Amino acid sequence: MSKPTELSSSNRRHFIKTTGSVTAASALAGVAIPRVHSAVDDMTQIAIVGAGGRGTGAADNALSVPSDIARNKLVAMADVSSAQMDNSYKALKRRHKDNVDVPADRRYIGFDGYSKAMDNLNKGDVVIFTTPCAFRWVHYKKAIDKGLNVFMEKPLCPDGPTARRMLALNDLAKKKDLKVGVGLMCRHSRARGELFNRIKDGELGDINLLRAYRLHGPVASCYSLPPKKNESELLYQIRRFHSFIWASGGSFSDYFIHNIDECCWMKDAWPVKAQGAGARHYRGDYVDQNLGCYTVEYTFADGAKLYLHGRTMPGCYGDFASYAHGSKGLGIISKNGHAPAPCKIFKGQSMKDPVAWAYPGRETNPYQDEWNDLMTAIRENKPFNEVERGVMASVVTAAGRFATHTGQEVTVDDVLNHDHDLCPNADQLTMDSPAPLQTNPDGKYPVPQPGIIKDREYLQITAEKA
Repeated sequence: MSKPTELSSSNRRHFIKTTGSVTAASALAGVAIPRVHSAVDDMTQIAIVGAGGRGTGAADNALSVPSDIARNKLVAMADVSSAQMDNSYKALKRRHKDNVDVPADRRYIGFDGYSKAMDNLNKGDVVIFTTPCAFRWVHYKKAIDKGLNVFMEKPLCPDGPTARRMLALNDLAKKKDLKVGVGLMCRHSRARGELFNRIKDGELGDINLLRAYRLHGPVASCYSLPPKKNESELLYQIRRFHSFIWASGGSFSDYFIHNIDECCWMKDAWPVKAQGAGARHYRGDYVDQNLGCYTVEYTFADGAKLYLHGRTMPGCYGDFASYAHGSKGLGIISKNGHAPAPCKIFKGQSMKDPVAWAYPGRETNPYQDEWNDLMTAIRENKPFNEVERGVMASVVTAAGRFATHTGQEVTVDDVLNHDHDLCPNADQLTMDSPAPLQTNPDGKYPVPQPGIIKDREYLQITAEKA
């Protein structure tokens, strides 16, 4: 797994072509065939690997699946933080008392906890992966070996080597007919799905421009204070994973992927190249590897453009939305966040023009819908594997990040086949391991230097010396 084979040009073209058009509806397409569980009343066991906010949220959705679809029970948890684990367990037990059965001896702390947690599951059960994405391929390999169905958070990979590992592993998962959901919940939005169908029917005409915005103040751990006293550097970087590119792809990959993915869905294609600009501002005592603002121009094969504008700076104009411009009008993909999506089509290029169509009423929660769809596929044994699409969304997003951080125009193909592995020993880390990223001699973390460091996003001093 340490030296993955590069995708051939023909395979890459097929991959890019075929992963753009998967929708929430098509993920469940196909005739029903014998169920993997003998009856709907069977209990599906769940394990969480990564018990932070996202893991807790995903488990909450899993345990909230309607009983006429499936009955789920949480039986094991794993994390590298005991405090995070305790908080997650208490919150889930409080909300789902009868469906949380995780005694202390099934709550595992440490980098090997993922394996121990999955050992409590049987073939056909479900494991949730919500650690930083650097570890996704490590955990996915274990799940495939055990024949487990999977829900994994986005992004799936921060770089080319891990993208190729995920694709190679997924070939094995598909041979076992494992059901795998990816946390790009916008693809399960019923409103966006109807907008996509109308775009495919020609109601918006030819899509020539897409715009995506995520402009707000600092959120989560994209800006971080220095480590706590006596805190392990490795555990600190994992705890503040948005601040470190090796762990998550940084704030760009972790946050902007949703807007980029939903725009590519509406275009029914993936862009072929990207170029961008950005800058760092107002850091004060905060430490991280992110830029404070990003503007990326993605170009599709037909010449159409997607412009992504991202910013995490206080006191500035805010916006959180995606739009599609076609030859016949303007479409709202999302507005004021991810959910609900007030999807509309206007008869002109302005939201002041007459409305040609609007999604009726208020849509259901796409975070819950993605779990309902996954469990339906498991119970009815319908095709459901979102990994290729999730990898492609992650690679396209990484292309925008890479272009901005290096100051170069890059192709998506370049990023998919780049040789810079941000964390080559993700499967060997222990609680006593040094962090993959070390500080420079001045005690500061390396940061992107556009136009200076052109072939990768940062230099690790220890790696260069080695």
